[in-house]
Amino acid sequence: MSTLVELVNEKQKELKDTIILVKVNGKLKEIYDKEITDEKIEYITTNSSIGIDTYKRSVLMLMLAAFHNIDKDNKFGGVKVEYSVSKGFFCDTNKNLEITEKFINDLKKEMNRLVEADLVINKDTLSTTNAIKLFKERGMLDKVRLFNYRRSSVINTYELDGYIDYFYGYMAHSTGILKYFDIYRFAHGFVLQLPTKEEPTKVPEFLPQIKLANVLDESTKWAHMLDLDTVGALNDHIRDGDISSLMLVQEALQEQKIVEIVNMIKKRPDVKFVMIAGPSSSGKTTFSHRLSIQLMANGYKPHAIGVDDYFVEREETPVDENGEYDFECLEAIDIKLFNNHMTKLLNGEEIERPRFNFKTGKKEYNGEMLKLGKDDILVIEGIHCLNDKLSYTLPLESKFKIYISALTQLNVDEHNRVSTTDGRLVRRMVRDYRTRGANAKRTLSMWESVRRGEEKNIFPFQEEADVMFNSAMPYELCVLKSIAEPLLFSITEDDPEYQEAKRMLKFLEYFLPCNADMVPINSILREFVGGGCFRV
Repeated sequence: MSTLVELVNEKQKELKDTIILVKVNGKLKEIYDKEITDEKIEYITTNSSIGIDTYKRSVLMLMLAAFHNIDKDNKFGGVKVEYSVSKGFFCDTNKNLEITEKFINDLKKEMNRLVEADLVINKDTLSTTNAIKLFKERGMLDKVRLFNYRRSSVINTYELDGYIDYFYGYMAHSTGILKYFDIYRFAHGFVLQLPTKEEPTKVPEFLPQIKLANVLDESTKWAHMLDLDTVGALNDHIRDGDISSLMLVQEALQEQKIVEIVNMIKKRPDVKFVMIAGPSSSGKTTFSHRLSIQLMANGYKPHAIGVDDYFVEREETPVDENGEYDFECLEAIDIKLFNNHMTKLLNGEEIERPRFNFKTGKKEYNGEMLKLGKDDILVIEGIHCLNDKLSYTLPLESKFKIYISALTQLNVDEHNRVSTTDGRLVRRMVRDYRTRGANAKRTLSMWESVRRGEEKNIFPFQEEADVMFNSAMPYELCVLKSIAEPLLFSITEDDPEYQEAKRMLKFLEYFLPCNADMVPINSILREFVGGGCFRV
């Protein structure tokens, strides 16, 4: 009879990628030192989504334990994990003291020592009352605030080399497999750079995303200013009944940012094309409407153009490696016609604009003429708008590029992030059900493909934007929760999406629900929950 650890060690000899989790009789489990009899074992490696997420979470704990070990006098007041940047996590210290290169080197050295020691990451289950007491004694008050709303009577904690913490999600069995990471000084903190599931044994090059980091930094300061930076803080506001006023403040902050964008456009008199791009469920349509209103308030006559109206005819659409139509590649757009029309408009000529019929797969012309006058400006929305290959004939000075995304500034607590991707996924799930009648199973099944398209066609160009707009609101998951949960509960154990649905349901448990009726009618969130004043 063998233990699970022994079985994993034996199986690892046959595999290239690192085993980090297992399925025992179909149920996902952490690797533990327990005897196994006739159970069916499946091995989960770091080349899977859940495997690499577990790896990243485990390295994060490794870093926190190492930081705790070398900052014995608590000079820095501990670490807070703020947001994702350049395939890693941006971290800062609670006392906002400068991190030196020597400290970074010492931190990496201590992390490597813990890896070489191959220490077990011990899991313990405490009553919620005892967990609150433990973290209160250790000064982790963000966790105390979070656990005050805990429905379960128990909480799992993890211990590594004397350091104890709570984490949302599974953890590796021991430190010996956590070999691949790097740390870079960045801005006022540092980035813990981590591998991807595509190359789980390679740390990608660190590419400083200055514009993205600045937007995330600004959003983090907003959240801190409003006391909406953690889920526990958000739940407190819902409990105290003041979330409605905070919603209005958040909307005002976003409107202020839109006004700032219009003021930037006004300083560039040659701009005729406002190009807007962003990943799925960023709220591009509502943002375009609100931007257009502010443009009109400043004397412009905006006209909305959707790049999707310039799709090539269906039979000319490229196919992907699976033989399916690839509507997200640049070649799916009739680039020649798009540039011909935009150049004519720039030169003061008139065009008949097309409308793409998605049922017939063809462009249609219905006598809709367009000509740009002195005060006219085009607001163009499409996933390739930041890529100059889309608009190669247009002078750079005629284009103003905006990148929009839901860059979640909310964290579960100081060490557990709310993933920007998870926030967008919940948005899309709710919108797909409301507007297309699509169930959560379909949305989840498509999400991996959507993400691949974003990685290829959108994210590489985000730093090319003249400005970035964050459409995320700290309170939105409380509103989306009551709509998303029943959709996720419809996914059964027999569905391939069950494990992801289960993860999302566990994630949403953190949030107190909030009534969607309180959301302002012009909010970007209305694009997903419905009831907005714009046609989307």
